[in-house]
Amino acid sequence: MSNKGTLDLATGLGGKIDKTDVLSAVDKYEKYHVSYGGKEEERKANYTDMVNKYYDLVTSFYEYGWGESFHFAPRWKGESLLESIKRHEHFLALQLGLKPGQKVLDVGCGIGGPLREIARFSSTSVTGLNNNEYQISRGEVLNRNAGLDKTCNFVKADFMKMPFPDNSFDAVYAIEATCHAPDAVGCYSEIYRVLKPGQCFAAYEWCMTDAYDPNNKEHQQIKAEIELGNGLPDIRLTSQCLEAVKQAGFEVVWEKDLAVDSPIPWYLPLDTSHFSLSSFRLTAIGRFITKNMVMALEKIGIAPKGSQRVQNFLEKAAEGLVAGGKKEIFTAMYFFVARKPVHGAQ
Repeated sequence: MSNKGTLDLATGLGGKIDKTDVLSAVDKYEKYHVSYGGKEEERKANYTDMVNKYYDLVTSFYEYGWGESFHFAPRWKGESLLESIKRHEHFLALQLGLKPGQKVLDVGCGIGGPLREIARFSSTSVTGLNNNEYQISRGEVLNRNAGLDKTCNFVKADFMKMPFPDNSFDAVYAIEATCHAPDAVGCYSEIYRVLKPGQCFAAYEWCMTDAYDPNNKEHQQIKAEIELGNGLPDIRLTSQCLEAVKQAGFEVVWEKDLAVDSPIPWYLPLDTSHFSLSSFRLTAIGRFITKNMVMALEKIGIAPKGSQRVQNFLEKAAEGLVAGGKKEIFTAMYFFVARKPVHGAQ
């Protein structure tokens, strides 16, 4: 899946955090979460710090195991994980009706894997918005390597307060990113503001489904594991997500949980009972080997202290995602396309 080797993983761990401060950053990050006594209000109030710490700590692991696009995808039989991820990105571009030369915004762009794929697929100029300095520095290197540094760029900013004028973009999308927002209406309202009237916003959202029972202890635990392992202040229901889109002023064109009809479960790459050579690093054996390498590299001082702790909470996240997917109480691909009305110019 990824070109990054084990040494890249070890040396990249912690992102922009000083290597001697990684352990204390892990401590602080973990304390935000329910499993460690943290409160949702505190996570929402300090979401910038929490999400930044999370991505500094995990980006190296993500890139090592997943490649440049940090997201799931519905998958057809006979399709590799990488093929399904690219198709998922192309599907979004097609639903937005992207045209060559358009100016597009990727909200919460990671290291820019989808941004590069969508820019090449649709011949558009894509701006990636990200509040994490380490991810942007990785993205800029990868854009240069791909020859896209003239048409695509990154902007470091908070998606709750975007540094763009009103009506700036021909299209906006978010892939499994706005789930980090402490307030969905506030986030979608900012997207509405920067989008041109008559144009569309599309997103893949992480949500709890209607099958989620907030009084069920096992459901609560699965939700808490996903929040801890993925830097989330809370996980909204699909119905809350849709309501927030409407409250922000959008007209919903269509919406659907794409996990429902996926011939191969979206969580399969993380399921320890599944084995795959093409995504070997994500399998139980691959993860066991990585764990032991990280342990050894931490012991000899190449990987910073706290690296194993990061891997542990990512393992917990994987367990939570698989359990949530199997019980159908969680989806990583609630999809919607929404239009800003023409009369919606501000």
